[in-house]
Amino acid sequence: MHTNALHDPAHAFMPYPAVPVPHAPTGPLAGLSFAAKDLFHIAGYPTSGGQPLLLALLGVQSRTAPTVQRLLDAGARFAGKTITDELAFSMNGQNAHFGSPINGAVPERITGGSSSGSASAVSNQLCDFALGTDTGGSVRAPASHCGLYGLRPTHGRVSLHDTLDLAPSLDTCGWFARDAATFARVADVLLGPDTTPLGTEAGGVRLLLPTDLWELATPAARKALAPARAQVEQVLGKARNTRVVLDGLDDMYWHFRHIQGAEAWQVDGGFIQRFAPPLGPGVSQRFAWSAQVSDAQAASARAFRDRFRAHMAQLLGSNGVLLLPTMPDVAPLVSEPEAGLEDYRNRSIRLLCAAGLAGLPQLSLPLAQRAGAPLGISLLGPAGSDRSLIALAEQIAQHTAA
Repeated sequence: MHTNALHDPAHAFMPYPAVPVPHAPTGPLAGLSFAAKDLFHIAGYPTSGGQPLLLALLGVQSRTAPTVQRLLDAGARFAGKTITDELAFSMNGQNAHFGSPINGAVPERITGGSSSGSASAVSNQLCDFALGTDTGGSVRAPASHCGLYGLRPTHGRVSLHDTLDLAPSLDTCGWFARDAATFARVADVLLGPDTTPLGTEAGGVRLLLPTDLWELATPAARKALAPARAQVEQVLGKARNTRVVLDGLDDMYWHFRHIQGAEAWQVDGGFIQRFAPPLGPGVSQRFAWSAQVSDAQAASARAFRDRFRAHMAQLLGSNGVLLLPTMPDVAPLVSEPEAGLEDYRNRSIRLLCAAGLAGLPQLSLPLAQRAGAPLGISLLGPAGSDRSLIALAEQIAQHTAA
């Protein structure tokens, strides 16, 4: 098990000196170790947000984020803080200042970001589970790339108090684990009971296949996901075709990006303007673009989001679950040039933005692979159905094992 962040062959952890973080001797998570993305404040540790100048400004923290404290109080042992993509504004898992965490499933491919270090730590078996955050896909993307379970919860369901923001109306706190049973143990501590439990009414779950979102996966990925889709259908019944996109895919993409950009600039713009910190490739361009998002664009995007939320609520009702590819394909190679990674990121956002815009829970399951690399398939449910989605994942995992 991971004990020293300075000896870290996976490059998953920030090289902070180890500080004792007390945890309960017993509890539902006793015997498990966890890491936290370096956006969460933990008393005795610095918080960097993946940015050296911000690390110097923020320094060592005196408070621990309540979500981290809940895990400690449940008996989990803290293993260290993990590298995040710079200011959490990337999906590649490569930090120009602190390095690139290694994908434990396929080292020659990117982990995906921005919760790259957390996915790396779990996939390299350096801890049992790890906290990440998901704004545009920062838990779901690395979960798919590294062969892990990963959840973007219902917006607001898991506290992000004492955690660095990126775009608060889109930010969520998720986590990774290698197996469904461990994932569910963490869920019991962080989620509590569902406000919208699935399958409680007659007929159980209605499985829906969003054909317009499946078209965003590459033909090779769709083929590789077919057996996983069949596995899910064996447990939850045949999926019925539906369509999710409102107005158009490009409209959804730009509305998402306008909200994210406007809020990211609101959060980090003052810091960037005052200190002109050196920002890594991709990140600097995204902030420069974000600074230009107009109030009118942001307002129009928020109005669209209200309509899209109503559209999704009507589509899912209280028992509809979408079955969709988590990502368009397996993780790109580490050697992929920046332009190729940016293209992959933009294709991915089109697939990932539905849950983000609607504020809905999406769980990625590590059920497929292609070219020797993992590929996730997702369950997306109504607001407040997070714990039920994880229970479905447990059923699917047990059925697959049998």
